[in-house]
Amino acid sequence: MSEVPYLGEILSLAAAVVWAGAVILFKKSGETVHPIGLNLFKGLLGITLFIPTALLLREDIFHESSSRNYLLLLASGALGIAVCDTLFLRSLNILGASLSAIVDCLYAPFVTILSVLFLKETLTGWQVGGIALIALAIVAATYEPRRMPTSLPRKDLIFGLSLGAVAMLSMAISIIMVKEIMEKEPLIWTTQVRLVGGVALLIPMLLLHPQRRAIVHATLWGSGRIYTVLGSFLGAYLAMMCWVGGLKYTQASVAANLNQMSNLFVFIFGALFLAEAVNRRRVLGIILGIGGVFLVTFG
Repeated sequence: MSEVPYLGEILSLAAAVVWAGAVILFKKSGETVHPIGLNLFKGLLGITLFIPTALLLREDIFHESSSRNYLLLLASGALGIAVCDTLFLRSLNILGASLSAIVDCLYAPFVTILSVLFLKETLTGWQVGGIALIALAIVAATYEPRRMPTSLPRKDLIFGLSLGAVAMLSMAISIIMVKEIMEKEPLIWTTQVRLVGGVALLIPMLLLHPQRRAIVHATLWGSGRIYTVLGSFLGAYLAMMCWVGGLKYTQASVAANLNQMSNLFVFIFGALFLAEAVNRRRVLGIILGIGGVFLVTFG
């Protein structure tokens, strides 16, 4: 255990803040960079940075484990990084950071429900109430009375919400797939293998895309490349390192609780740095959403 008091709690909270900053940068990058290009770039950067980090920390790059574990981690990365993050980035471009923060609260109930279905865990009354609160949060944040003008067409709103919900479901499935592996195996190694799985699917996704040349050009040389580089560094590396450190130096339940604060920070940063509209409904939505996450996590 570290000699620094509350190091795990500090790192877990830092992971939430850093990831929120990355989301803001992803939103700016998404104005010119296609989600597939951005996702592939951050995956490749993450792999590149994690290899020397693992060596520096004397962690295994090629950890001795079963082929089943490797295949499950690769599949988890393909679903949770290639599919989920691409959908998330597209949803972020449509909804903006503030609304995305509320939709992201769906991750916790999805994990809970899947754990009940596939890991034989039990669902408490408090957790059911938390799921209901999160659903209410999304309704409260997105409801627009007919007499009021809306900044986002209803069709785009529904499409963005759907993409965000599917992204959170994909992430939840990808985590449930490897939950037992991640509890037993080194976290940095599992993170690296999942990144490889994500990149392995993203490469053919890019190659098969009809606008692949334009995507590559915008990603590497477009006006948003500074946001792409900084966001990828924060999101795919620094936030992940803080997350791993938080899990190492404090209880998993405490780390998970502090990690979920990222939704609140994204909401605040969206208003501060992207000048996104913050009204009473959205404030109510984020309060209900975070409250629901706490109930689902600790109920």
